[in-house]
Amino acid sequence: MKFEGTSSYVATDDLKVAVNAAIQLQRPLLIKGEPGTGKSVLAAEVARALGAPLIEWHIKSTTKAQQGLYEYDAVSRLRDGQLGDERVKNIANYIKRGKLWEAFTAAERSVLLIDEIDKADIEFPNDLLQELDRMEFFVYETGETVKATTRPIVLITSNNEKELPDAFLRRCFFHFIKFPDAETMRRIVDVHFPGLKKQLVGDALRIFYELRDVPGLKKKPSTSELLDWLKLLLHEDIDPALIRESDPRKLVPPLAGALIKNEQDVHLLERLAFMTRRRKD
Repeated sequence: MKFEGTSSYVATDDLKVAVNAAIQLQRPLLIKGEPGTGKSVLAAEVARALGAPLIEWHIKSTTKAQQGLYEYDAVSRLRDGQLGDERVKNIANYIKRGKLWEAFTAAERSVLLIDEIDKADIEFPNDLLQELDRMEFFVYETGETVKATTRPIVLITSNNEKELPDAFLRRCFFHFIKFPDAETMRRIVDVHFPGLKKQLVGDALRIFYELRDVPGLKKKPSTSELLDWLKLLLHEDIDPALIRESDPRKLVPPLAGALIKNEQDVHLLERLAFMTRRRKD
């Protein structure tokens, strides 16, 4: 079965090719792109399209690769031993399975998301090389080898906060999600807000893309922020005429807090508005 997108996720042709190529090669799919372009959501949509269970491992700055395999709780075992608990006789009672273990031993082929791998330290990707390559690992405490019964589909996302090691990159199929053009964005909006008036969508997209083009903007608004903005415009029943007249180079658009996420960009737009008014006067 091939991934062809879903009713709730607009996948471009090149993205569909990348997902299916990674599945065919049985290699992890490494996804990069601007925040808010749907990298993490992709794993859930692939799982839904293929009817596979989704296993998510969200990486933090403190996450260690070993946690994806398993963790041995020696402290709890020592405490239980002091209390005379019978559970201490079986060391397996103190082994906590990680997300890779869960994916390797799933009853059916699963989709494993390793989300924002670049948040961890630089050694994190290398520490998973062998396990992702061989789809097996050894549990020293119990002496068992955990081997994937069915190779999971692995999707890995990165926001480019850190460079990933070459050895890790060689083992992945890579795809960069480009920021959607206006036509693709219309399709995305239509999925989330079916039946929305074309005039409103057109005006909102014009402001959105003009805002992204403002020179010096520290953080450009993303797809998810556009959808939040549209939701607010509809909920607050903003006058469409106000949206049509809005120009981010002249004034801050209504409900801009959904699009602009730091004070530097707010001040930048306010300065642009002030300078524009002065030129008009």
